[in-house]
Amino acid sequence: MELTTVAPRRRSTARDADGMAVASFILGLVGLLAFNIFLGPVAIALAAVALHRGTTRRGRAFLGLGLGVADLLVLMAFVSADNTLSWNF
Repeated sequence: MELTTVAPRRRSTARDADGMAVASFILGLVGLLAFNIFLGPVAIALAAVALHRGTTRRGRAFLGLGLGVADLLVLMAFVSADNTLSWNF
């Protein structure tokens, strides 16, 4: 009696890249509202990796890249207006 095992299915890199593109878009969008110092660079990095891996959702990746840059620009505007990194109410 011979036992055969099935090799585990590997996720395709295109599917992973698509998920990264969507995650980049969502994190960039949320980063405009809160935690832009953390979410902006993460959105930029995810978008760059998704574009490098050849995502089929290039538009979402470019939007995530743009929103990540916008997050950092909003942060710079707040820092220059208040001269601090903290949120003082």
